[in-house]
Amino acid sequence: MKHQTLNLTLRSLLLSSMLLPVLMWAQSSGSNTAADSDPLMKSLKVELDRSQQKLQLGNENKPYFIQYTVTDVQSFSAEAVFGAIRRENIAHIRFLRAEVRVGDYKRDSSFGMGDGVSDLIPLDDDPIAIRHQIWLATDTAYKRALEILTEKEARLKQIELEYQVDDFARANPVVAINPMLKLEYGGEDGRKRYRAMLESASSLYHKDTKLQSLSASFDFTVLNTYLMNTEGTTVRNGRENYSFSISASTQAPDGMRLDRGRSFAAAKIGELLDSQHFNAETEKILDSLAALRSAPIVDDQYQGPVLFSPDAAADVFHDLVGNNALGRKPNLGSPARTGTEYANYFHSRVLPEFINIVDDPSMTTFEGKTLLGHYDVDEEGVKAQSVTIIDKGKLASYLLGRSPIRDFPDSNGHARSSSGGSPGPNMSTLLVKASETMSRADLEKKLIEMCKDRGLAFGYFVQTLGGISSPRLLYKVYVKDGHRELVRGARFGDLDRRTLRSDLAAVGNDAELDNRVNGVPMSIITPSILIDEMEVRRDNTTKEKLPQYGPPPIGTSTSAKTGD
Repeated sequence: MKHQTLNLTLRSLLLSSMLLPVLMWAQSSGSNTAADSDPLMKSLKVELDRSQQKLQLGNENKPYFIQYTVTDVQSFSAEAVFGAIRRENIAHIRFLRAEVRVGDYKRDSSFGMGDGVSDLIPLDDDPIAIRHQIWLATDTAYKRALEILTEKEARLKQIELEYQVDDFARANPVVAINPMLKLEYGGEDGRKRYRAMLESASSLYHKDTKLQSLSASFDFTVLNTYLMNTEGTTVRNGRENYSFSISASTQAPDGMRLDRGRSFAAAKIGELLDSQHFNAETEKILDSLAALRSAPIVDDQYQGPVLFSPDAAADVFHDLVGNNALGRKPNLGSPARTGTEYANYFHSRVLPEFINIVDDPSMTTFEGKTLLGHYDVDEEGVKAQSVTIIDKGKLASYLLGRSPIRDFPDSNGHARSSSGGSPGPNMSTLLVKASETMSRADLEKKLIEMCKDRGLAFGYFVQTLGGISSPRLLYKVYVKDGHRELVRGARFGDLDRRTLRSDLAAVGNDAELDNRVNGVPMSIITPSILIDEMEVRRDNTTKEKLPQYGPPPIGTSTSAKTGD
């Protein structure tokens, strides 16, 4: 049915009579006084009201929903290579996203996750300059929405919809005005200190003359997000993301390229590694590369048990479970429930019965560390909810934003985005639980026993992945005495959702936290896992020629004698 815009008086009556619990929660999170004192929020409010009253092209439909999102990003980043700073950037930028929907909740101008216009807006709190750009973005988004709705209606006349699913989910208004955050890294003294950390870590190249690259970097970001829509939602929320990264590469004598990298992310600057520990982690990376250079190439083919560390298991569950549990609206006319591999598996078994997986944005810490996946309100103005994705091995639910899918008409507060992008279903804190667990030592014993029962001389242990099918650190674990041997050049042939469903044999009691900041910040908490049977084979990666001559002598300057 067609939505009629409520005037302010009627909206106030509805809020006071029907949404008292929401308001009680909202009042504990902020106040209208705080909103009125924020120039950016005032500008958003004025333009939102003006757009509601005046935005209409001729006899075309007026918008039934308008939402403004502004992401204010403050960042400090730098990178050092071979002991010298290569890049440094201190930035402040504001992204505006204006979303305008035409039609009604049942059928509107969106395709899947809606449509909108993004633009940069001034950093200065000049109300006229800000409002001018909001006005233009809103006007453009409205005209685009009219065009999309026309195209969509024409397309719908050509297809038969098997399932009738609304285009947009209704949501109770939320008011949550939280304190503004400011990027703090210690001023000029802090800048020098963090630069020195990068220089120190990346200068460790001198311990290995066969390294071809070694870089160390950090990225500190504070985001203050503003969200306001015509349903009455007003949110201001801040979050912090801090990370250090190491990246290095070398070549084996046969020309095989070997790469290692690692990131350390935190939600609080005080939880980052100090210089001593950052150097220690860098040395571990370099030691592993040196070991890989002399390691033998993996055997042609192996079919048998593989043990994954918590670090490697985090990638497995992220790619094969979390990504498939995103409730993304399928293409128009498709009978699928979602656009993922779990589209037709609702209430079906996708993992062993002893596995449960929950995505819980309300979790704030794990073993004393702050979770990057925590938030209170998602980026569509819906209060965050804990969702059981897998219940005793069966797919119980999906992670949803406000784009409904079949059997799931409402959002469960999981709409998130990268800075300035369109929000959609995403993970927050993915927590893997098991009703039956084993210690790491018992898992290794079980790996050896399984290999012995099948007449195998060894099994495999993967410590870290460079992609779902590409082990970076892979060890043979010998049945005879349990010793490990590092190998290189391997690829997993059949690590997929079917493998997890049928061959996940055991889970450890050694869960570890993996905070991630690439794209949408999230946290993954997983233990070790033992896969009953997997294919490990030699990768077909092309080997490259080694450099024609050696690197510059360590400790020389541009005026020094060249040659080695």
